[in-house]
Amino acid sequence: MKRVEHALEVLIFGSRWLLAPFYLGLVLGIALLLVKFVKTFVGAVSVVFSGTGGEAMLAILSLVDIALVANLLLIIIFAGYENFVSKIDTGGHEDRPGWMGHVTFSDLKLKLIGSIVAISGIELLKYFVNVREASRDDMLWAIVIHLVLVFSGVMFALMDRLSGIKADSH
Repeated sequence: MKRVEHALEVLIFGSRWLLAPFYLGLVLGIALLLVKFVKTFVGAVSVVFSGTGGEAMLAILSLVDIALVANLLLIIIFAGYENFVSKIDTGGHEDRPGWMGHVTFSDLKLKLIGSIVAISGIELLKYFVNVREASRDDMLWAIVIHLVLVFSGVMFALMDRLSGIKADSH
């Protein structure tokens, strides 16, 4: 029976490698975002020179939005892979991010919700810059969604803090 248990545990432990294709897919997602970024950048160049200040700001905010999503994907790839699949051996590379290898699952959740709130904030800012063209309903929904995300982020942080205090008291 011990042999069966050990074989099952080896299988379960090895199954973590089934996540590797997901992370590879996210890397390819960053490549797709790069294509979108370049397209948006090319469009932004003409808007900056021929459009209004508000249109230029919207174009630049779109670039920031894409960059934030790419950063979020990179955090998820690095932290998720290291937390659930295997340590990434960078061979002591000088450009290794300082946070890499130190982001726990809890930290990852907080970084994720923080990034989502930042992206939502940029989308909301786009509405504010373009307030004359935005419908009242669209603006209201954007505000409500942003506030729900902010509230969720605060609740995540609070729950994380409370669980940390509880763990420290044991």
